[in-house]
Amino acid sequence: MTITAAANPVLRVAPADPATAAAYFRASLAFHADVADVAAALTGEGEPGFVVVDSRSTAAWGQGHIPGAVHLPTTLIPEQAAQLLDKSVPVVTYCWGPGCNGATRAALALAELGYQVKEMLGGFEYWAREGFAYETWEGPARRAADPLTAPVDSDDCGC
Repeated sequence: MTITAAANPVLRVAPADPATAAAYFRASLAFHADVADVAAALTGEGEPGFVVVDSRSTAAWGQGHIPGAVHLPTTLIPEQAAQLLDKSVPVVTYCWGPGCNGATRAALALAELGYQVKEMLGGFEYWAREGFAYETWEGPARRAADPLTAPVDSDDCGC
């Protein structure tokens, strides 16, 4: 049985040509950072070369945040970014998770102020789900890695 492109929901709209696809995916990587890559850079030797900004509320920050992150709720970016961030250092924003666009709004606000910025895909949810250490108002915490989001027996997902 042959399935025509018109009947196939994946191919109903044809894939982009390879050069257009390469340009799109290259651009996507300029705007986004993966949770595992951020964790590796933060825990590796030397300076990571960027600062992480948690754009959530104070209550959310207290529930859990990435160690070393700067707490800068999106609504406070226009008035506080200059006191907390150096424009020569790239910024990686995060919020709750993939169902929240708070990190996108924070990244936009920072970019409009002249900061180089990327958004961390997956947000705090995937940071915790992938088993990386975080801090709460009670102190350090860590969950076991969720096998649906991170390898159980390795630090490298192979991506």
